[in-house]
This record gives sequence, C-alpha cells and structure tokens, in this order.
Amino acid sequence: MALAGCPDSFLHLPYRIDNVDQTSAHGRRDLVEPGFQEPSNRISLNHQDDDVDLEALVNDMNSSFESLYSTCSMQSETTPLLQNGQLNRSQLPASGSSTLQPMSPRQKVQRSQPVRIMAVRRLQEEEQQFRTSSLPAIPNPFPELCSPASSPVLAPGSLPQSQPASKHDVKVFSEDGTSKVVEILADMTARDLCQLLVYKSHCVDDNSWTLVEHHPHLGLERCLEDHELIVQVESTMGSESKFLFRKNYAKYEFFKNPMNFFPEQMVAWCQQTNGSIPQSQLLQNFLNSSSCPEIQGFLHVKELGRKSWKKLFMCLRRSGLYCSTKGTSKEPRHLQLLADLEDSNIFSLIAGKKLYNAPAEYGFCIKPNRVRNETKELRLLCAEDEQSRTCWMTAFRLLKYGMLLYQNYRIPQQRKAMLPHFSTPVRSVSENSLVAMDFSGQIGRVIENPAEAQSAALEEGHAWRKRSTRMNILGSQSPLHPSTLSTVIHRTQHWFHGRISREESHRIIKQQGLVDGLFLLRDSQSNPKAFVLTLCHHQKIKHFQILPCEDDGQIFFSLDDGNTKFSDLIQLVEFYQLNKGVLPCKLKHHCIRVAL
Repeated sequence: MALAGCPDSFLHLPYRIDNVDQTSAHGRRDLVEPGFQEPSNRISLNHQDDDVDLEALVNDMNSSFESLYSTCSMQSETTPLLQNGQLNRSQLPASGSSTLQPMSPRQKVQRSQPVRIMAVRRLQEEEQQFRTSSLPAIPNPFPELCSPASSPVLAPGSLPQSQPASKHDVKVFSEDGTSKVVEILADMTARDLCQLLVYKSHCVDDNSWTLVEHHPHLGLERCLEDHELIVQVESTMGSESKFLFRKNYAKYEFFKNPMNFFPEQMVAWCQQTNGSIPQSQLLQNFLNSSSCPEIQGFLHVKELGRKSWKKLFMCLRRSGLYCSTKGTSKEPRHLQLLADLEDSNIFSLIAGKKLYNAPAEYGFCIKPNRVRNETKELRLLCAEDEQSRTCWMTAFRLLKYGMLLYQNYRIPQQRKAMLPHFSTPVRSVSENSLVAMDFSGQIGRVIENPAEAQSAALEEGHAWRKRSTRMNILGSQSPLHPSTLSTVIHRTQHWFHGRISREESHRIIKQQGLVDGLFLLRDSQSNPKAFVLTLCHHQKIKHFQILPCEDDGQIFFSLDDGNTKFSDLIQLVEFYQLNKGVLPCKLKHHCIRVAL
C-alpha cells in the first residue's frame, strides 16, 4: 500500500512495511480502530457534498488515527523479531488464519480518505528504538567504567580525571654564591633537577653533579640521593636551609673501589656468624637484605643536652646505630640504640670544632627527618680520621637504601651504553689516513717506524717553539708572545681557582669528593710567580709547587725542578693527565665551580 505524501523515513521502517503487507490481505479497512465511527457524509471522487463540515471531519479522523497508532504500537511490542530487526515470518500465523478480528463495513477506510502522518522526528525516534532493541547483546569489556554496570555507554564521571601535576619553585645556589629559581613538578627527583641545571648552565654531564642539602645554622650538609623527591626533601628543611649545586665524584666511588672505603678491621659479621666478610663479597653482603654485615669501631659521641663528648664503641647494623655500655661487648643486653636508619639521614659536619666543640674535624651527624632547626635531637658523632668517617657514612647509605643505590649508579652507565656513538668521538676517514712524513731530504718519504715518527713529532714541536721565540726576540708582536699569552691562558680553565688559600683548597677538595686524582690549580701564597697543584690521593690532600724556569730566553713551568718543562700550565695539566711522572697518581678529575 502506498500512501500519498508519506515521508521516506516512514517507508524505510522494516516493521512498518511488513505490517502493512500482512494487513493488506485483510482489506484496507483493517487498519482502522474498531471504535472508529465513519461519518455519515462520505467523500468520494464521483460525489461531493457542499454541506459537509470539513473541519469536524478532519478533527474526527485525527483522533481516530491517534488511537490507531497507539494500538499498533502495543502490537509491535509482542511481534517476534530476528537479530537483524526484520519480522520473523515463520512465527506469524498463516495468511488464511489471521488473528485480526473482522470489522464491519462501516469501519473500513476508503482509499481516498486522508491519513494522518506522524511527524518526522517522532518516526526517527521510533526507528532508533527498533534498531537498538534488535541488536544482539554484546558484553561490555569495561564494566567498571560504566554506570550502571550493564550499560555500554560511559557515564560522564566514570573516567578518572587527569589532574595537572602541581608545580613548585625551588631556589638553587652554586659554589660562587649565585642562584637560580627553577620551576619543577611535584614528582621531580634530584637526578632530574641536576640534569636540568646542567642543561641550563651548559655544563658537561658526566653524571657527577649532585644536589646538596645545606643547613648553615646547624653546620650540616649532605648529598641527595638521585631517587629522592625534591619537594619532599624541601618540606623537611628550615627557612635558612638551601640547595647547592656542585660536583661530587665520590658519590658512587665505593662501587668501583670498595677496598678503599671499608677497612678490614671495621667490617664484620654479626655476632651469630662469628666470621669476617670476604673483601670480594663485601658489596654483595651490603646489598643483600638477608645478610647481616655491620660496621664497628670507636667514635666520639656528643651527649644530648651537654657540651661534652664521650668515646664509645659503636656498631652499625640494618636495624640502627648502637653503642656498647660495657667496653667492646656486643651482647644484646649491653647494646643501646642511638639512632634509627629509616626515619633519619646522615650529614657531614661543617666546622664541628667551632660549632660543637668536636674533638676533630671528621664529624658527622644523624638527623631525624622531623627535626628542622633544633639541635637537641641531633646525634653528633666524630671519627678519628677521614677514612673512618667515610666508612661510617657510606655504610649508613648502603644499609638504608641497598639495591636502590646500585640502581642509581647503573642507570647513567646503561644510558651511556645505549648511545655509544655519543660517548666517544669518531675519527674521520681523513684522520685515519694521516701518516708521518719526512721532508728533510730532496724527496719526501713516509716514516713507517712508530718510534721514529714520535721523535720527529717531538723535534717538530721543539723547532716550532724555537721559531716562535726567535720571532718574539726580533720584536714581533705575535699573540703567542710568552710574556702575555702563556702566563694568563690558564685563567680561562675550570681547574684554575685563582688566589685561594690552602684551607679553601682543602674545603673544595673535600666537598667535591676525596677520590684519587681530584685536583685544582691555584696561585701560590708564598711565591707570587709560582703556582700550586692541590691533589687528592688515598683520601689525603697533597700540594705540589709549580715553579717558572727560563731556558734559551723562553719561560717554562716545571714540577720537577726543570726536568720536565712546559710552555704553559695547560700543557702541564694535559701531560700529567696522561702520565704519572713525579705525582702519586694521574690527574683525573678537576674541581669546578659553575655560575648559575
């Protein structure tokens, strides 16, 4: 059956089409509701009555078709559907046995009678309802994200809202007193902040930069571990405390040379094992949480609330720091707990003699995290020498953090291994093809003997110096004049610290790590024309004087009374970085100060 003026959305409804097909077998009057009363004055194409009330007729037909639509809607709820939304004809009764009740002739609708068409919006809603109800049930793979649980549509507040990470401003100071305010996230670690400062300061990232927690009013400082969160550490600091950005070459040096950090007489098993720790398994026992290594020895302990110090036998275990109340006994009844490792950090003591009347300069402190500016709860300790203090402080870090320290040590090495082409410079093809040549004769020849090539290079270097000296004697104002360039060129280097005192050089060396080969150069206080090389070896600081000497009108510098001469301090440093010479070790690391 085709309806004139019917919208396309009504014709595309599968249920409506099938319903019309099924009812067409019963006649055109079957669509009319049983309660529909046909008007007495009919309208036909052949006969038209001018006295018919058209307005009343239209209103009566509209009300009748509204009731017809409600009846069809109730029938659609009981009509069987397939999974694709089509009518299941097999479940309908045969065309000969219709379930529709026959209607009287007065209830039939003529073809020419106007039919009310539903609004387009209402038809679209009905179509969407039939399509949704006919789809197969698909289980929801994420029921926890929906509300209710069976609904396939996500609720507005079901997804976790990503809150922006809070930002904080941190002020960091350098060794020369300059500072920089850096905006960081709440989850930024000490390693991340150091890398950011290295990038902003245009420094060389050799994984030795560290962030220092400095308390000037307490005379304490410590290097932050790489995994520590800056915001958490700052929350435990007082108003006068600050962060320092400096080098520390000894931060993970104990992983490379454990023998230098743990003297044999200070490391032992717990009392139950009655044995000593083999040096080859020293670090493994510290990193293994099931083992029980301990550090033991005598320390000077400052009594709480007093100015006096007392020498006691101490032992450091995973459970804490203990002192013996009876000699060197380690029986449980004679051990008294002094400090816990979990809620405390270990600090180096600065100017311990001046602030706390310490018996020596090798003091350290165990500070609880809850303490900010008070000195009453600080556990002040003092060792006999630098090696003992380093052993106690390193063991404290290992027993507290364990494998976390080793992971911090391995992360930069793993990154370096992943980028081998950035770690070492690659020589070009032209450099690999260079050979030594001898042009002393009429025809040049290639020098194949390596010893001869090296001697030729040295001879050429000395000849260049003689030529430059001869030109300067003749009055040439060359920029390479020995009286100008060679005497000031070293001041552009990071390892030269100018006119600092002997005590200041000691302080800088200690702050940047007492490792073998750590050095700096400074002006001599006793001889204004000389310089001093300050070098660390076996955790001891030594000084070597660099004296000027004159040879053939040229000024040279020497460490060994003129046996080995250098035209400037840069050549001297480069030589002793490759050769030990008269020094106890090669120059390996230089102390540096960076302005932020």
